[in-house]
Amino acid sequence: MAEEKSTSVSIGMSMKGGRTNNGFVQNEDTLERNSDPGSPEHSPQHDTVDVLGPAGPDLKDVRPYAGMPKEVLFLFSGQAHYRVPREVLFWLTVASVLVLIGATIAIIAISPKCLDWWQAGPMYQIYPRSFKDSDKDGNGDLKGLKLIIDFIPNHTSDKHAWFQWSRTRTGKYTDYYIWHDCTHKNGTTTPPNNWLSVYGNSSWHFDGVRNQCYFHQFTKEQPDLNFRNPDVQEEIKEIIQFWLSKGVDGFSFDAVQFLLEAKHLRDEAQVNKTQIPDMVTHYSELYHDFTTTQVGMHDLIRSFRQTMDQYSREPGRYRFLGTEAHGESVAKTMMYYGLPFIQEANFPLNSYLSKLDTPSGNRVFEVITSWMENMPEGKWPNWMIGGPDNARLTSRLGEKYVNIMHMLIFTLPGTPITYYGEEIGMRNILATNLNETYDAVQKTQPRSALKLYQELSLLHANELLLSRGWFCYLRSDNHSVVYTRELDGTDRVLLMVLNFGELSVLNLKEMISNIPTRVRIKLSTNSAYKGREIDTHAITLDKGEGLILEYNTKNLLHHQTAFRDRCFVSNRACYSSALNILYNSC
Repeated sequence: MAEEKSTSVSIGMSMKGGRTNNGFVQNEDTLERNSDPGSPEHSPQHDTVDVLGPAGPDLKDVRPYAGMPKEVLFLFSGQAHYRVPREVLFWLTVASVLVLIGATIAIIAISPKCLDWWQAGPMYQIYPRSFKDSDKDGNGDLKGLKLIIDFIPNHTSDKHAWFQWSRTRTGKYTDYYIWHDCTHKNGTTTPPNNWLSVYGNSSWHFDGVRNQCYFHQFTKEQPDLNFRNPDVQEEIKEIIQFWLSKGVDGFSFDAVQFLLEAKHLRDEAQVNKTQIPDMVTHYSELYHDFTTTQVGMHDLIRSFRQTMDQYSREPGRYRFLGTEAHGESVAKTMMYYGLPFIQEANFPLNSYLSKLDTPSGNRVFEVITSWMENMPEGKWPNWMIGGPDNARLTSRLGEKYVNIMHMLIFTLPGTPITYYGEEIGMRNILATNLNETYDAVQKTQPRSALKLYQELSLLHANELLLSRGWFCYLRSDNHSVVYTRELDGTDRVLLMVLNFGELSVLNLKEMISNIPTRVRIKLSTNSAYKGREIDTHAITLDKGEGLILEYNTKNLLHHQTAFRDRCFVSNRACYSSALNILYNSC
């Protein structure tokens, strides 16, 4: 009993001191002294009494200590001054997590869709065989580029294996092309109807092997495929899949309006009814109601889109689809965007600016507004000033217009598209020195076309007003085009003043009443003016000269009633300077 009493006193003192866990040490000493397993002091009941005592420890004036047993810890943790802070911290943590989740969901919900790669930067159209052939192997270097292939599914070569099998009526290839009976006597062919080739004369050509005529929208060496044949559609699908599996980033489908022809083969109407039918040989002399944009043609493009969408599921690998339909009206061209819930092309290529041979402010203005006014809501525009089917910009318009046309397409809403060589003012000339690098001089001149092109490209990539902002046109006449780019949430405005005519003096105060008297030149076709301030009462511009001006105002034009019908936006967004984010609930 004396020994037990000594043990209890030792434990009680250690608990009051709150310094060491003598209770644990005492248990070990007890085990060492009571080596007899049968002794009464070795029983479980005795151990419990030793640690806590019969009635539990007296916690008055006792502080927690390191290494306390869980029974003691539980007695302390239940006290209010320990429990309440712990519960407060727990619920604060829960509330913080819920707030963060809610804020994240809200930001995602109100944020506009991010621009995809085909929207964010300019496209550069090249001829692969001659583009950057650094190793002189006759093939261009395409490494590191987003690659869009120009694909003409309408026809093949007459040397193609499919055509050779079709003309001999071999298996499924028999109807891969459009064949029809015709009369061929003494070297003269009487075609099934009056349909004409794009290049003139009949679009039917007699084949002596099959003893029938085949149809060709272009040259006789390019027979049209029969897209009403499901096997042909499947062949084209497999070609698309082949290149997508190789890693190409998209297709531009050319000449798509020619994919289908009317099955009834009726003659097309003459433009000039009094013209002798046998004298009608030029493509423009007929209305092509039966050989272009037939019912079902858009279904074919949608099937191309569906095939490409199967390869667009990987993040960051969206596959672009563009269409080219030269000669179509703007209204028909807009149909290639698709329907509200059925997408076709991301955009049909806009080549109307590349058709301008004598630019003027009014003609440029008409091209811009006809596209923006007819484009379906929420769709994305694009602008081309050159291409393989047109003379080069410098040869077509003159050197004075190179810089201003680039300034135009880089400051309009949408994607600018450059045909290779236009950025350095390349002309339509025969190469006399194959080792000559055309852009060598451009890279060394501070005021070169290439230098301005690079500055415009950088501005387009980094300026929210250009990638997301409203477009509002102010004026156009025979000489100049004036328009702004502005964005809700910011009081900065970019004002473009482009002169396509002779020397002009413009009073911007008459166009915008609240414009400051002096504004800063952000960029100019004449690099000497960059960064200067200019008086808005009288701005003098020479032929082919353009300015990008910058000023601040709280009164944005697209909010004003007078300009409401003259402002357009593709993907509406607002800017929050406090959070530095874009949101769409403007």
